[in-house]
Amino acid sequence: MNKILFFAELQENVGKESIEIEAAGQSIKQLKEYIEQEYNLSKVHQSMTAINEEFAPNDETIKEHDTIAFIPPVSGG
Repeated sequence: MNKILFFAELQENVGKESIEIEAAGQSIKQLKEYIEQEYNLSKVHQSMTAINEEFAPNDETIKEHDTIAFIPPVSGG
């Protein structure tokens, strides 16, 4: 299983801080597509992604027990 963490508005839209799903063997891009469909989160594609607290590109493959975090862009002044 993999723990998926959501931050900021993604967390608000999902209604949870995290979920657990089986994502091992998928790329980050594939996981984003699943999350977009399952939770109606189109903004997940604009998010930075971290695997085990290290930023990861969309073609990175997820391994068993990895923790994936989706961090949306932050705006401010």
